[in-house]
Amino acid sequence: ESVLAARGAGIRVVMITGDYLKTAIAIAHNVNILQPQDDEATAAVDCARLRPDGEYLSNPGMDQLTSSIRVFARAKPEDKLEIVKSLQRQGAVTAMTGDGVNDAPALNQANIGVAMGIQGTEVAKGASDMILTDDNFCSIVAAVEKGRTIYAGIQKFVAFIMSVHIAEVMQIFFCIICG
Repeated sequence: ESVLAARGAGIRVVMITGDYLKTAIAIAHNVNILQPQDDEATAAVDCARLRPDGEYLSNPGMDQLTSSIRVFARAKPEDKLEIVKSLQRQGAVTAMTGDGVNDAPALNQANIGVAMGIQGTEVAKGASDMILTDDNFCSIVAAVEKGRTIYAGIQKFVAFIMSVHIAEVMQIFFCIICG
């Protein structure tokens, strides 16, 4: 449900896992990252496609691949880092969740790294910006919703204050000009 709620809020959920591709696809279907109508061949890949000759694809090639893929399987720590960098090059604000030492580089690179508080290692917690105390993805979705509500309130407050103060400044300016 929370993945569907995130999608409804305009958040693109991507799974990067060390699991084999078929296992990753099954998990992605189970948690609604992949929908029944999705073409698994184009929505999920083995991370070996990121480095076909042992070297990573060029930035444009990597960006094209990561722009549409939602499941990355058999990922190494370096793969996770390259995927996060690619998404950032595309202008995405990235949040990375992780619980292990292998997630630390990508947690550190992401705009916001989110470590698991119960299952997470100290290395992952140290590399992250936020720690989930309940290890629940639903908490992230709820936090985004509250953050957007707060941001909208701040925007309204600033617009109100600016409109009030601009009128005062105009009055003083007019009085100075008129003498």
